[in-house]
Amino acid sequence: MFKRKSLIIALGALYTLPSYASMNIQPDPENPTGYVVDRSEIQVMEQQKTSDPMYAIWSKALETRDNAIVEGIEPGANSNPENVKRVERVFPRTDWDFLTQMAAPEYTYTRFLRAIGKFPAFCGEYTDGRDSDAICKKSIITAFAHFSQETGGHISKDNSSDNPLALEEWQQALVHVREMGWSEGQAGYTTGCGQDDWQNKRWPCAAGEGYFGRGAKQLSYHFNYGAFSEVMFDGDATVLLNNPGLVADSWLNLASAIWFFLTPQAPKPAMLHVIDRTWEPSQRELDAGIGYGFGTTINIINGGIECGEQNKEKGQPVNRIRYWEGLAAHFQIPIESDETNTCWQQTPYGSLNLNGATDVLYTNWDGNWKYYSDRPGGYSFECELVGFQTAYSALVPGDYEKCVANFYGSHAGWPEVRVVDDLEPISPDPVDPPVDGVNSWDVSKVYTGGDQVSYQGAIYQAAWWTQGDIPTNGGPWSLVSGDVNGGDVEPTPEPEPVPEPTPEPTPIENYIVWQPGVTQVANGEKVIYQDKCFIAKNGPGVWESPVQSNWFWDEIQCL
Repeated sequence: MFKRKSLIIALGALYTLPSYASMNIQPDPENPTGYVVDRSEIQVMEQQKTSDPMYAIWSKALETRDNAIVEGIEPGANSNPENVKRVERVFPRTDWDFLTQMAAPEYTYTRFLRAIGKFPAFCGEYTDGRDSDAICKKSIITAFAHFSQETGGHISKDNSSDNPLALEEWQQALVHVREMGWSEGQAGYTTGCGQDDWQNKRWPCAAGEGYFGRGAKQLSYHFNYGAFSEVMFDGDATVLLNNPGLVADSWLNLASAIWFFLTPQAPKPAMLHVIDRTWEPSQRELDAGIGYGFGTTINIINGGIECGEQNKEKGQPVNRIRYWEGLAAHFQIPIESDETNTCWQQTPYGSLNLNGATDVLYTNWDGNWKYYSDRPGGYSFECELVGFQTAYSALVPGDYEKCVANFYGSHAGWPEVRVVDDLEPISPDPVDPPVDGVNSWDVSKVYTGGDQVSYQGAIYQAAWWTQGDIPTNGGPWSLVSGDVNGGDVEPTPEPEPVPEPTPEPTPIENYIVWQPGVTQVANGEKVIYQDKCFIAKNGPGVWESPVQSNWFWDEIQCL
């Protein structure tokens, strides 16, 4: 489970927020098929859903400095940010040189410091008694153990021709800046590019660009380049989508790895929070063998391929563990008694079913498809946290509002929503009294077929379900008696009497005979009405007439 350690970091006070059982949802005057909702209500909803302190900690860990400050960082400069000065103290240039004697020239100590300087939380200050220097050093050495696997030379110490300095394999990090076999100008790793989906709407591929692995963590695929670009360039995904080579040829080659180190992929925690123990494993994770130690960082990075009993002897995890143990021994990183270096005894996160777990947090928004009888169309007009990647992150400011408005078109069939400031509720004229004992129309009330209201001196009757539709605008409302807006319009005449309808046929097995105003069914139930058969959908509690609502019913062949 994710819990906040006391005084980890200065956070704003958290208050218990009021519950909004109902929402001010109105027809959109600019869109006859859309709705408007109030931004303040959207913001309160988001705060309620992310009130666990861990969301603030995650967001704080992903805060960044302006690139103008980052690019002014130089080794030994008095103006360097405090977390950079800590790195220079616990991992000086001599340590960097010791571990990068085979490294590509694109990786430099200056770029390493700038990558760290971009993220104040990496090697930041802890104010609750934890040893900030020790956590910083352990974080760096953990990162280098993974660098040695991801971009290392993997040359035997005894291979004097290729390794004349007899370097340990854990000293051979950062050899590759681009994925082997790829070079700039090659279009590749474009799987999914150009499709009409939310990933391409948010992170559109640039023609002719290749999104193959680059940098210390080998960033790959357009959706990762786009997401990383948004963090590096104030929300602008196009910078790296249009110029992915920057991830190889600038300090971004190391910043991409630090970003990955700090970013939770919930239900996976961020690697930083495994190391500094801000994260506390849930009971389901403990039952799956997942706890503290280097092994869990392997599970976070590549658990589906490298963790579990079947991968105990596999090359990749065996290498990572060897590199970590060699580095930890050289740099005297203490291993706590409850830490495990391996992950063969762990269930990979991808195979761990955490659905419904109350002690696990998620970081992506998706549309809430639950049915709300008091809201237009039964839609929620809300989003909820889910355990899979979507277009919207709970850690990105503004993404909840975009989710509600379906900004990237990821919710098929979602209502058209526009979010506005200071939405004034529509209400009847305060001097509009009831007519002939019929209650005045109420903008927030739900009406169904046959309900009558009075409005501006006239009486109207609803033909079907409605909420917020002004009676004088027509639609579901028809005039029963009185004048429209004080005019002389005649009321809708009573229809001519029609012969009694033919009685409904004897029910077919498994079909319900629909009776207006009486029958109410659930999803999937079949009815017969006026010699036609229908199946209910988008319930529960469907009461609309089958011949009046395509939303609640599909006509089917009577069998």
